[in-house]
Amino acid sequence: MTQPIPRVLSIAGTDPTGGAGIQADLKSISAHGGYGMAVVTALVAQNTHGVRSVHIPPAQFLREQLRAVSDDVTIDAVKIGMLGNAQIVDVVDLWLKEVNPPVVVVDPVMVATSGDRLLEPAAEEAVIRLLNRADLVTPNLAELGVLLREPTALAWSQALEQGHRLSAAHNVIVLVKGGHLEGAQCPDALVDAQGELAGHRQIIQVSAPRVATSNTHGTGCSMSSAMATLQARHNDWNEALTVTKAWLQDSLRHADDLHVGSGRGPIHHFHQLWAAGKA
Repeated sequence: MTQPIPRVLSIAGTDPTGGAGIQADLKSISAHGGYGMAVVTALVAQNTHGVRSVHIPPAQFLREQLRAVSDDVTIDAVKIGMLGNAQIVDVVDLWLKEVNPPVVVVDPVMVATSGDRLLEPAAEEAVIRLLNRADLVTPNLAELGVLLREPTALAWSQALEQGHRLSAAHNVIVLVKGGHLEGAQCPDALVDAQGELAGHRQIIQVSAPRVATSNTHGTGCSMSSAMATLQARHNDWNEALTVTKAWLQDSLRHADDLHVGSGRGPIHHFHQLWAAGKA
């Protein structure tokens, strides 16, 4: 049964400039008609130029946040982002086992766009185990390589092969993203080694022209939150990807309108709504 106004929980770190992390998740959830909630895993001092420092609250406080939400609110979908360390991952893993949300999307925040690793090796192993509880995982290409312990794919065909292997290993749908590749087109694809996508397919691909903007901060966070919300609304991964892709293209095309920060600014989450006079 789909939920007209899905209640979507983001479990992630913060971004005080509002472009990534739970702030981007809440905007993305709202832009797609969901009711957004947020549990904080890490307090991140960052801006459009990068991360300055990270403070991870005690794991017990994370456990209390999660239980406070799930004891009171029916959760239709969960999006998981930055987790920080292995202890934090273990708390989320146990909570997922106890609550068993109907939709779980994991955005494995492991490697920054700069190439910097964001998790210690022990936490990376814990995130890999967490994939077994996910319905969809949305790594960037560098993270896809880390999850498989392989080099980063340099071509789209190689990325799809890696997505298939990751899907088979964890019985999870993988959203393979082509945003970090070169070329005029930017493809994204759902890969399911079990062949249970619409029409019993293993791959559903959507492509669009690459948008010429440097303001892409929070793209991965926003995309994964949109997918979680739309899947809770429609129960159709193909529909979720198609709608998310069109929305993301529009958000990127109008990102330069925001003038937020002097580095890599955020995408324009609400352009479609504002342009339609609905906000």
